[in-house]
Amino acid sequence: MAALAGGLAPVAPVAAAAAPAPGVAGKTSHVARGRSIDIHAHYYPESYCDLVGGEGAKFGGKFTCDSTSFSFQTPAGGLGPLPLKFIRIDERLADMDASGVDMQALSLSVPMAYWAERNFNAKLAKTWNAAASAIHVQYPDRFVVLATLPMLNTSDAIDELERASELPGVRGIYIGTNINNQDLDDPLFEPVFAHIEQIGLPVFLHPQQTVGGARLGDYYLSNLLGNPFDTAIAGSHLILGGVMDRHPQLNVTLPHAGGALPMLMGRIDAGWTARPETRLLAQKPSSYLRRFNYDTVSHSGPVLDFLIQNVGVDRLVLGSDYCFDMGYEQPVTFLDRLNLSTEHRNLILGGNAAQLLKI
Repeated sequence: MAALAGGLAPVAPVAAAAAPAPGVAGKTSHVARGRSIDIHAHYYPESYCDLVGGEGAKFGGKFTCDSTSFSFQTPAGGLGPLPLKFIRIDERLADMDASGVDMQALSLSVPMAYWAERNFNAKLAKTWNAAASAIHVQYPDRFVVLATLPMLNTSDAIDELERASELPGVRGIYIGTNINNQDLDDPLFEPVFAHIEQIGLPVFLHPQQTVGGARLGDYYLSNLLGNPFDTAIAGSHLILGGVMDRHPQLNVTLPHAGGALPMLMGRIDAGWTARPETRLLAQKPSSYLRRFNYDTVSHSGPVLDFLIQNVGVDRLVLGSDYCFDMGYEQPVTFLDRLNLSTEHRNLILGGNAAQLLKI
């Protein structure tokens, strides 16, 4: 990729903190800041980009790049133009330093490995995982990896899960809120979740192919509304479809502060009381809120306050959505909007993520 020439230069768990009770206490202190770990940071390796635009062309993939930006297009959606710092590690490190982020958990975004034929999807996942792991090896104190899986084929997803889980730096698994419009409680994915639970890696979700169609085509509503609604749908399927019951050790993080799910949980609880379709659960749906973690990409201090008060400060993890225009340029200072004690601030800043990712 000529436009990117020179752009890339080729653990024991911490002691678990006692789980704080929901709510906040005290005034934020800016002394004794803990390590900051951003769990919502996207990365596109050169090798992955070239694969989408090269071999992927026969499956409808397209990749274009100039001196300042790049774009993707696939049958499962596209993105762009995006800044080259998604790809260039030196620019990413400079941004991290400027924003006070000590470590990022690298993840793929659209297009994930769900859009082509079986062998190519597996190749996409393997290529991304290997490239992200190589960045961890080069900068082990700055990056860890959330591996992607070719989820449309169960055997391939499990094979890549087992392979990727042994790669240096892999600390979790990244999965879409739906898999090519199939919801996460589909029986196709049950063996994959069982293997993830057995291996003991946390799962991080991210919206893709979101709901709404043409009705969300204007005003960027496909992102502004589609992303949080798709997260709510995914969380609801994991709860109401029994996935969280069948896999009690499965640890799932919801993006964008849980999307619409936490705010709608009262309505879902009411449905559990009134509607027989929802009564497959032994407990009311809201009792599952603490089975999830939530990143801080809410764009709202009151929303994070709501999560702290109703779910618990021990369930929040720092996120930036690096480096999309709907993310945070300053994810660390965004926490200044909250009235947090030093202990609680440090939990959100990186303590919770360090425990989750075994850093």
